[in-house]
Amino acid sequence: MSIDTIHDLFEHGLEDIYHAEHRLLEALEDLEENTEREEIANAFADHREETQHQIERLEEVFEMFGEPPEKEECEGIEGMIEEYEEFTSMEPDQAVLDYHNMAAAEKTEHYEIAAYGNLIPLADQLDMSEAADLLEENLREEQEALEELKELTEEFEIDAIPAE
Repeated sequence: MSIDTIHDLFEHGLEDIYHAEHRLLEALEDLEENTEREEIANAFADHREETQHQIERLEEVFEMFGEPPEKEECEGIEGMIEEYEEFTSMEPDQAVLDYHNMAAAEKTEHYEIAAYGNLIPLADQLDMSEAADLLEENLREEQEALEELKELTEEFEIDAIPAE
């Protein structure tokens, strides 16, 4: 597929984030299961449910765009998931893993925020204000999830992690 127009760029970005959200839906389940601290695991569970709604909104955007929902492999998210799998294969201490889980989730939130932040002006440029509104809703949820993760990270008892 050649990407020469705003239409092409929007479609590519939409397919990319659609793939990313599906992969993150799976990853959030892993994060929840691999996290011992209940408040952190609950945050992952809540965001997993939110992610399902974000996928549904993306499907609405595809419909408005006149295209079937399709996934374009998101190399960025795939790389973050691979990095996470490598880390967990080292069987870290549970406190270290809990902290790393929050850090990994924060990285993905930043990625998603950037993706939605880039798609919204393209939707506006294509006179797709309803689609832009749906993407904006996803963006707000990602920003809220990031803030919640930051708060949990700040509250984390880092001295539970051995220094050496």
